[in-house]
Amino acid sequence: MSFRDDNEDGRGGGGDLRKPFLHTGSWYRMGSRQSSSMMGSTAGFRDSSISVLACVLIVALGPIQFGFTCGYSSPTQSAITKDLNLTVSEFSLFGSLSNVGAMVGAIASGQIAEYIGRKGSLMIAAIPNIIGWLAISFATDSSFLYMGRLLEGFGVGIISYTVPVYIAEIAPQNLRGGLGSVNQLSVTIGILLAYLLGLFVPWRILAVLGVLPCTILIPGLFFIPESPRWLAKMGMMEDFEASLQVLRGFDADISLEVNEVKRAVASAGRKQAIRFADLKRKRYWFPLMVGIGLLVLQQLSGINAVLFYSSTIFEAAGVTNGNMVTCIVGALQVLATAVTTWLIDRAGRRVLLIVSTIGMTLSILLVAVSFIVKDFISSDSNLSNILGILSVVGVLAMVVTFSLGMGAIPWVIMSEILPVNIKGLAGSTATLANWFIVWLVTVTANLLLTWSAGGTFIIYTVVSAFTVAFVSLWVPETKGRTLEEIQSSFR
Repeated sequence: MSFRDDNEDGRGGGGDLRKPFLHTGSWYRMGSRQSSSMMGSTAGFRDSSISVLACVLIVALGPIQFGFTCGYSSPTQSAITKDLNLTVSEFSLFGSLSNVGAMVGAIASGQIAEYIGRKGSLMIAAIPNIIGWLAISFATDSSFLYMGRLLEGFGVGIISYTVPVYIAEIAPQNLRGGLGSVNQLSVTIGILLAYLLGLFVPWRILAVLGVLPCTILIPGLFFIPESPRWLAKMGMMEDFEASLQVLRGFDADISLEVNEVKRAVASAGRKQAIRFADLKRKRYWFPLMVGIGLLVLQQLSGINAVLFYSSTIFEAAGVTNGNMVTCIVGALQVLATAVTTWLIDRAGRRVLLIVSTIGMTLSILLVAVSFIVKDFISSDSNLSNILGILSVVGVLAMVVTFSLGMGAIPWVIMSEILPVNIKGLAGSTATLANWFIVWLVTVTANLLLTWSAGGTFIIYTVVSAFTVAFVSLWVPETKGRTLEEIQSSFR
């Protein structure tokens, strides 16, 4: 049993099946040849960082949509259940269906991105997102809510794989970590926007506002180049060089990078099919294990349980205004992720991951001990109030330390280390594993918290401690290395 190599159809008789869905190659070829006439009035775009940054800001609308979808259910629960006469279980199903849709999208994401390109994949993701939000905004019963949530989830599943891969493939090696972290930063911004707007805007209007990111993303995709590495894999060398020239600046010398990518593509192209037996080779199993391991452990830490049920956790700790504290949690996520975006290419991936996982372990342990001790003392005592404050501090510290590393960096590393000839299958598998664990954690978290808040956080503490060991032993440092250098190091 085998699956076809990503390069096989791009240069063989089946090459016509794989063309960019949004093909703007001729525009960029003309731009690269006539840079003085076309770009003379826009000298800023000759700077490679500005050109790449513009592309990243456009595709970052996808993760903002992702975050908005995740945050939508929190501020709208009471209004939706009241207006549509939903039970708690029906609304819980509504909230969880985005994870189910995301799993379906994750399964398809790798192959869609390989067959029609990264931009085409994002276009495919944007359309069901728009339809889903409109279905929710006009819903008169639970069926439209469920349909809309599934469609949103499907689009989010594709976005969660495609955006980090696109950013990794277009970014210069010295900026790749910071630009890759923009993906998670955008997710946290989307969550915060949903929290804040949900305090003031009715749930139907909030759903209409959810259409905006993808509505802007669709036309924006026509103004950015396709991933040059994907074009090279497809054998479209003229478009590949034109795209890379636009991204690096029309005055930049790209010959070294062009040759490096061509060598990597040629090396991958020598093997026409990858059999599952081949995955036993270290060059395949090791990066696959690291990518899947990081994305699974990211969710097993319980971060989504904390975010989804923050109000319940804070109420158990004695906080009266749960919605306000939830907004504070969202703001802290944005700030901490912004710090990661600034630090990742300076400090490195491994250092931030180790600091993040150690901080999470200590923070969750503080929450666990606070809840366990609180169960054995009088609720009217001063110690109970102190423990309540400590548990809130621990939850906030967990969110901050998660955002400093484990939030953004697993997606960055996944997009960097997967070998080019298994990236579609391996990336889909890693993304699917991540979304399955998201679903599993959110489904079980409420039951676990009802059983024992202290016991729940002890479980998350053990997982975080294991994550420290996993990162320390197996996660490679990818800072300052090209994608080709990273992938060749596994051979």
